[in-house]
Amino acid sequence: MRTFDYTAARTVEEAIRLVGERPGAAYIAGGTDLLNLMKDGARAPDRVVDINALPLAGITQDRGVLRIGALSRMSAVAAHPLIRRSMPVVAQALLASASPQVRNMAAIGGNLLQRTRCGYFRDTAAPCNKRVPGSGCAALDGEHRQHAILGVSQDCIATHPSDLAVALLALDATVLTQGPDGPRRVPMRDFHLVPGTTADRENVLRHAELITGVEVPLTAMAARSRYLKLRDRATFEFAVVSVAAALDLRGGQVRDLRLAFGGVATKPWRSEEAEDRLRGRRLTTADLDAAGAALVRDAVPREQNAFKSTLVRRALTGLVEEMGALR
Repeated sequence: MRTFDYTAARTVEEAIRLVGERPGAAYIAGGTDLLNLMKDGARAPDRVVDINALPLAGITQDRGVLRIGALSRMSAVAAHPLIRRSMPVVAQALLASASPQVRNMAAIGGNLLQRTRCGYFRDTAAPCNKRVPGSGCAALDGEHRQHAILGVSQDCIATHPSDLAVALLALDATVLTQGPDGPRRVPMRDFHLVPGTTADRENVLRHAELITGVEVPLTAMAARSRYLKLRDRATFEFAVVSVAAALDLRGGQVRDLRLAFGGVATKPWRSEEAEDRLRGRRLTTADLDAAGAALVRDAVPREQNAFKSTLVRRALTGLVEEMGALR
């Protein structure tokens, strides 16, 4: 690990200034991802600014909106009664993430910013456009069973690893930030980026911009939400595929819904075409088959991950059936 300066910020403004002073500086909260990247040599910040003392933790409710502070720990959010009652998909996604020890340390803001688990990204001997722009992508012709089939480019096929981001996408959450140019509100659907030819740019944050919280509308659909994660082992494992669903069901008919997917794309993925196939219908297996087909219509599978097209369609059907919406 390379040497670096360490500073603990006392205010949001101080933290932004300290990171803004150096292009190579980084924030640290739980550190569950950044420290591993620094040990692997995949990241080498010359200044680390500790933000744990900032007043950015806690969950509050106001005028039909729930606000989750960026420094709230994953375990605390998952256990909060209001989260469990009003948006179970968030609690389920968090409890399906990592291990209890990691959930006790990791912060909500950091979870949204965690880097891909692509082995080539974390192996500094391998070419990786996400780590070193222009160096190439070893996954294209290498091991890519866990990689993406949607949103891919010739520069990158790595998946985004966050379960929480998939759940928040299904709830139309908004990411709150504070930066050198002031506060911003970014819809969750616009926060993460597909790789294109700039695989190293994974989200819309500017240098020194800090996530301060997440806002989620309290709706009947959020209260009727679920998360399904399929993985290679029962715990401490990233998704092979995952589905988050929020349904507004009236008299057996889907009045509205939102579907988001993980493990299959280069960013948390939402398919409005799949949703349109189901909105206004009394759901049948055939409806879900059609929605699943719409979801993967533009997929670009490779030899080792082609199975994901079928698996994610089955996961969608299984989750909706579990929610009691199938006739």
